[in-house]
Amino acid sequence: MPVRRTLPQRKRSLIGSWCFLDHYGPDLVSTSGGMKVARHPHTGLATVSWLFSGRIDHRDSAGYAVTVEPGEVNLMVAGRGISHQELSTADTTVLHGAQLWFALPDATRHMAPAFAHYAPEPVRRDGAELKVFLGSLAGSTSPVETFTPPLLAAEAMISAGAVLELDLDPAFEHGVLLDTGDLVMNGCPVAVDHLAYLPTGQSSLVLEAGDTPVRVVIIGGEPLGEQIVMWWNFIGRTHEEVVAYRAQWQAEIGVEPPADSAAAPPPLRFGPFPEGTPAPLPAPVLPNVQLRPRG
Repeated sequence: MPVRRTLPQRKRSLIGSWCFLDHYGPDLVSTSGGMKVARHPHTGLATVSWLFSGRIDHRDSAGYAVTVEPGEVNLMVAGRGISHQELSTADTTVLHGAQLWFALPDATRHMAPAFAHYAPEPVRRDGAELKVFLGSLAGSTSPVETFTPPLLAAEAMISAGAVLELDLDPAFEHGVLLDTGDLVMNGCPVAVDHLAYLPTGQSSLVLEAGDTPVRVVIIGGEPLGEQIVMWWNFIGRTHEEVVAYRAQWQAEIGVEPPADSAAAPPPLRFGPFPEGTPAPLPAPVLPNVQLRPRG
């Protein structure tokens, strides 16, 4: 399945609290086999699933089992630790969407896992339709709690030749991912599959569609103001913290012995999981260098 990782990049690690954006498809499931992501762990972050087409079955160790539908956001807050799997449904023919993560601040990154689902009502303007699934934009506010500094996520569909003008919070930095169409953003052309960046201090966003309709995902937020250490599916604050997360995951799924085999096993960080599901994904080998903070 073609996946384009637009965040993090060499020049930019974070947009607000947003630390990861994978943009995938449109993927013909009959050819690729679809999404088959077996159980894997997360710490210190929240995952946001947003689909344009297709459906995904989500199951996690906090006990949530839901189907992700187009136009409906599923938010999983990992907190101190969670594990989950994602499998495209048998009736999915074309899979197309985005997977986003945002980092939790130090104040909430050790919280208990949480989950939320929300189907936003479309906001329609001349030639455009918005769905605000996190935060506030264009008079629409999502009720979903994020446990992080204020942030924003929305999808906008703009008809060919239409112009969408939006008021922005100047305390936020923003990113605009172009999924399809011809787009000029604040006077600058944006290439398909690219993520355009707006720094803090911007109070407006003008999106002009060219000869073909446009679909974008808009993200933003107040700068996190903290450095993070991000490796594989873990976010921590130090190299040693991430090493410990990896060791505990490997021990919990039984692929590596615990660091101290004589000590009593610690409580499960990544939770129990039902039998009969695909085997969990072992963590990759750590790089032979010190993991450096960024942000």
